[in-house]
Amino acid sequence: MGFARRFGLAALVWMGVCLTLFGPLPVVAEEGAGDWDLSVEAGLEARVFANKPAFSEQSGNTLSPSFFIEPEIVYSWNDGDDRVTVKPFLRLDKDDDNRSHVDIREANWLHLGESHDLVVGIDKVFWGVAESRHLVDIVNQNDQVEDLDGEDKLGQPMIQLSVSRDWGTLTGFVLPGFRERSFPSDDARLRGALPIASDDATYDAGREDQAIDFALRYSHVIGDIDLGISHFHGTSREPRLSVVAGASGPALRPHYDRIDQTGVDIQYTADAWLWKLEAIGRGGHGSYFAAAVAGVEYTLYQIQETNADLGLLAEYLFDGRDENGDAPSTVFENDIFLGARLALNDPEDTTLLAGAIVDVGDRSTLATLEASRRIGADWKVEIEARAFINIAPNDVLSGVRKDDLVTFRVTRFF
Repeated sequence: MGFARRFGLAALVWMGVCLTLFGPLPVVAEEGAGDWDLSVEAGLEARVFANKPAFSEQSGNTLSPSFFIEPEIVYSWNDGDDRVTVKPFLRLDKDDDNRSHVDIREANWLHLGESHDLVVGIDKVFWGVAESRHLVDIVNQNDQVEDLDGEDKLGQPMIQLSVSRDWGTLTGFVLPGFRERSFPSDDARLRGALPIASDDATYDAGREDQAIDFALRYSHVIGDIDLGISHFHGTSREPRLSVVAGASGPALRPHYDRIDQTGVDIQYTADAWLWKLEAIGRGGHGSYFAAAVAGVEYTLYQIQETNADLGLLAEYLFDGRDENGDAPSTVFENDIFLGARLALNDPEDTTLLAGAIVDVGDRSTLATLEASRRIGADWKVEIEARAFINIAPNDVLSGVRKDDLVTFRVTRFF
């Protein structure tokens, strides 16, 4: 109900602003009034788990299928300077009830001015430059039932105003409400050692998930340097999990702290080299701490006299948060990421990304592989694999150590 109320509020604000600035919008597009565009992505996905589950209450199915669909409706007018976008998302999963879910990824009005942009409604925003971990990316909540890698995000109600000048772009965000992180069901794979008591979440904020968050970001391109500086004040997207007595035994209850996070992301381009840095300082999770991801990507162009490019990646991950329970647990305290990205640059847009994050201390390793290829103009096939190797008993990943999986996905574009 909380999200529904916030969506209704965002919709009312959007309509009010539109009526104020432009008068009533046409319900049906007359000739010359605007342009409609509808596109749809739909597909089938199959997760194949290589091992039996680590915990008896988890589903022992080797094959776990699901279906997803993501339509996008766009209406634009004023020569494209105004645009309404609605993008819902639906997944139906055979084995994980929580993974069967509906989300509104986008439902917003965008206005493009001469030196400013305004977005009102639900949207997704991405900040960052690193490959292995997106430290500064904090506006949207992770959709963790989709995947563990933090790439999938829930839609966030917001009012976003960007002002561009010669000295850079300054963007302010008002985020009216909070979205809790999604977790797998109690009997699902990738759940971890204990079920998550999502319905019993607690908050620092007195208004809980109705609290308003704020963010500010400055970005600029200075020669070969892409620079971003940001600050966020509000409810942490990372929950702190504590053991509580659940109806069926011990469970983990999420608690969402109020935090302040200042971040910087820098990318320097020098011929075939990309030098990358993401760093944050955060207060609100116990003692103030810093975290960073720093690395490099070197691209070998037209390898073996072909059209293919090969990028070699290396990053170091550090996180200085306390380990006394005042901050959410993380797997990235002291780790190294090594990977390679292959782009064939062919008509089928064939790509492959492989890499591994290795804990410097105990050698716990998360290995990943992602490959995709278009088939004609309307189809795409993807394969993703994740393996948890040599996971130490006290590692955060210990609860999913038996959940090695390969995901096959076929998508149709309409």
